[in-house]
Amino acid sequence: MASYHCLTFLTDYGLEDGFVAACHGVALQIAPDARILDITHLVPPGDIRRGAAVLAQTVPYLPRAVHVAVVDPGVGTSRRGVAVETASGSVFVGPDNGLLSWAVEEAGGAVAAMSLTNKDLWRDSVTATFHGRDIFMPVAASLAAGVPLREAGRDLATASLVTLGRPGSRVSGDTASGEVLTVDRFGNVQLSVTAADAAAAGAVPGGPARLGWNDQSRNDQDERVIPFGRTFGDVPPGELVAYPDSSGLIAIAVNQGDAAGLLPLRPGTPVSLRFQTLTKF
Repeated sequence: MASYHCLTFLTDYGLEDGFVAACHGVALQIAPDARILDITHLVPPGDIRRGAAVLAQTVPYLPRAVHVAVVDPGVGTSRRGVAVETASGSVFVGPDNGLLSWAVEEAGGAVAAMSLTNKDLWRDSVTATFHGRDIFMPVAASLAAGVPLREAGRDLATASLVTLGRPGSRVSGDTASGEVLTVDRFGNVQLSVTAADAAAAGAVPGGPARLGWNDQSRNDQDERVIPFGRTFGDVPPGELVAYPDSSGLIAIAVNQGDAAGLLPLRPGTPVSLRFQTLTKF
């Protein structure tokens, strides 16, 4: 097995403490020539779905690599640690809690998987609450340095890996429906509705979209008519716009503002976009 020149890292560890640096240090002691690329360490604590979405939406733009992802509220329990090789040649290392599943799919699907049971690749001292430093990173660095995947531990059936259900979308006539997938640091609200879904429902740049959602705080359906555009500047500052984002999904934004702060849209909120039978803006 050839070595990897790149090792990527995604966690919910934050940047205030030394957790990320400790993991970097462990990796560089094992694979000093590896380039470590930090995807993010600002995943909300314990938010597996957010970590899965960020990883999956980033992986298509990364080189062949060993990808380490740790959002692990079950650390120290019976949940498995795994290494998963994909059809693209990349390997994903982390907890078997669904975090890796969407990215593995984006990378062509799993072709092999190992349970991380070979303690020779772990740090000599393993704590119950920091498997990122003590198990996942040393295993990943060993793989990056050329250790064969089969030496990571015990073979697993790829079908046994934990997967997160993919948020779905559907098109019915002039309406595309789905749910809120993520909210980014700018307050942009990303939906599971794809740009292709919107086009199939009749979306036209500059045309109107009737955005509907279930307002859980009021236990009621709410809606807002907003323009469908290409970018934030298609509307005046402070105004809402629906647009296809850089991942090919429909998002809701406020030009120079915070859509999530304006609308009660949170991950998992059911949404719909109706594109016709309205007058053009």
